[in-house]
Amino acid sequence: MNTSIEITLSELKKFLNEEQISVNLTVRELHSKDESYHEVSLPDIVVFPKETDEVSQILKTANNLHIPVVPFGRGSSLEGHVIPYDNGITIDFSLMDKILEIRENDLLVKVQPGVTRTQLNKELKKYGLFFSVDPGADATLGGMAATNASGTTTVKYGVMRDQVRDLEVVLADGTVIHTGSLAAKSASGYHLNGLFVGSEGTLGCFTELTLRVYGIPEFTTAARAVFPTVQNAVEAVTSILQAGIPIARVELVDEESIRQVNRFSETNYAERPTLFLEFDGNEAGLKQDVEFTKEIMEDHSCEEIQFETDNTARTKLWDARHNLAYAYIHGNVGKKMMVTDVCVPISELADAVVFARKELNSLDLIGGLTGHVGDGNFHAIIMIDMNDAEEVARADSFNEKIVHYAIDRNGTCTGEHGVGIGKQKYQALEHGAALQVMEKIKIALDPNNILNPQKIVKIESTGE
Repeated sequence: MNTSIEITLSELKKFLNEEQISVNLTVRELHSKDESYHEVSLPDIVVFPKETDEVSQILKTANNLHIPVVPFGRGSSLEGHVIPYDNGITIDFSLMDKILEIRENDLLVKVQPGVTRTQLNKELKKYGLFFSVDPGADATLGGMAATNASGTTTVKYGVMRDQVRDLEVVLADGTVIHTGSLAAKSASGYHLNGLFVGSEGTLGCFTELTLRVYGIPEFTTAARAVFPTVQNAVEAVTSILQAGIPIARVELVDEESIRQVNRFSETNYAERPTLFLEFDGNEAGLKQDVEFTKEIMEDHSCEEIQFETDNTARTKLWDARHNLAYAYIHGNVGKKMMVTDVCVPISELADAVVFARKELNSLDLIGGLTGHVGDGNFHAIIMIDMNDAEEVARADSFNEKIVHYAIDRNGTCTGEHGVGIGKQKYQALEHGAALQVMEKIKIALDPNNILNPQKIVKIESTGE
């Protein structure tokens, strides 16, 4: 153990209990990676704060000693966000997992960052409420805010940034600030909520979040619709949105992915481009929406459509989408899953998916495409042998091609996975001179560059 780490440990022990500090190799290994394919790196120390004041003290100590700090939720991120490439301290927020307040009349909740979305929704159900953002993984709400997470419900309810009313943030020097209020809107000052949400731990550590919640819909209907081509499917979704039908979820799964699902789940779905949809609202309005949707689907050459209202049947229908990653992993033993995403204007989505499929085929890569077609975001799941350098290079080439395709059409290199380390190299291409503004913000708030260094923007550390 080097001298700086010994000094850091000594300082941390002044305000943290022994069980809140770990240099155990197994614990450090658990915090050296996320769900991505990116190279692992060990933190020197893992700490487990229980309250805001402890987080403030940790950051003051780290800032004074110029020790890097990386916030950690559950490690479910997909672009290497929580991997501590400069080692240092990882702050694990799992002990800050309290739901602090439910203001049902204001449709707001206040939580600590270690609360998971499943934990929150279980408690909210008692009040007839739910939290809308569903990224798939049972991520922590702090981590979801840090990456501006979204998911299948975005088309109706919006992304994580749309749900955040206020954040309690500890800055690099230990200062504690609030970024908003309980008010539904404000014209006062800079929009700090928008700045900190999606900052991936590079500007501060979240210790409390005040979030919007919604009433549980009276009725829900799910559907599966099969189309001859991706173009037909995406054009059908565009028509649904243009018609003003309040669709809650709409997911595209390509034919290769349906094939994987059939093998994994022993289903017998037509191996064609397929939409999985969900509608919610009051019973009378929902019936009208369903009938109108059927007409639109038929206008776009829908070959088969199945609606389900029973909860068990709806869950089974959605399993094809929710279990897609497991289907690929199960069907490709020995390979690592690489998941990447881009987002384009909806008018460009069909061509983007077709382009991505052709590239996958031409590079001889095993994988499939799925997308939140209501907002132009699609994902590529690629199964690669990490020991095969040539195959890894082909996967990287594919990722680069779809990123350039998206940015060339005024889209983005990532719709919801975030930048982390994987998408950092595209920041200058996407943002141009605006990246320099981001760098200035980073330097102003974190002049010693201790907060999740090397992520989103690259700033040279000042050293001691």
